[in-house]
Amino acid sequence: LKRAQQELGEDAVSALLTTTNLSLKYPIEIVDEYIKHGFKSIFLRPISPFGFATKNSAKNFYETEEFLEFYKKALHHIIEYNLKGNFFREDYATILLRKILTPFPVGYVDLQSPAGMINNVIVFNYDGDIYASDESRMLAEMGDFTFKIGSLDTHDYNDIFYGSKAREFMDSMLNESMPGCSDCVYQPYCGADPVLHYATQKDMIGHKPSSVFCKKNMSILDHIFQLMEDPRIERIFRNWITGSHS
Repeated sequence: LKRAQQELGEDAVSALLTTTNLSLKYPIEIVDEYIKHGFKSIFLRPISPFGFATKNSAKNFYETEEFLEFYKKALHHIIEYNLKGNFFREDYATILLRKILTPFPVGYVDLQSPAGMINNVIVFNYDGDIYASDESRMLAEMGDFTFKIGSLDTHDYNDIFYGSKAREFMDSMLNESMPGCSDCVYQPYCGADPVLHYATQKDMIGHKPSSVFCKKNMSILDHIFQLMEDPRIERIFRNWITGSHS
């Protein structure tokens, strides 16, 4: 890591956190470790229920509430560090804040409506199979090819982007028209994630009251709006959006 930073520059190297069961007790220590290594941000994200992450449930399975407790403790520590005059941001909160405080779209696939799969991302696997997203490819590694949309040797552009498979997903890609989303106060800041809902509920739209996607985003958005009642924290959040270190 140090060698990469020396060769490329500290800002050119990132380290993506995957929160496992082993991480949950150490939100403060993990943030401090990132700061110690010269990083200016951390992306606090839960483990995805796809692919190899499902192989070791003892290490990788935990309730959404446990992650949210971890997230809020880490975020509080990050904010305290910023209040002392330092710059260090949490990337997931920053993505949400861009949606809340600016009129500009974000490129984060999980928080887009229509959903980012196919529209903003497409995955070509090593064997030539084409998937709607990276999570779709990970599902295929588990033997579920629901989101495979074609193959390089048999399908052309129109088959892939406008074919029957792509059209099949459309009803579950727009949160403005989904039950449980259309009347949600956070609908403009959230997205549609058909692959996650299919993986966790076997339904691309999903049952929103029991959705881990909804539970996580609604709780984090609640927390962000509460924090912004403090003008000092709102100023920090605006600095995260602009990348300003002042």
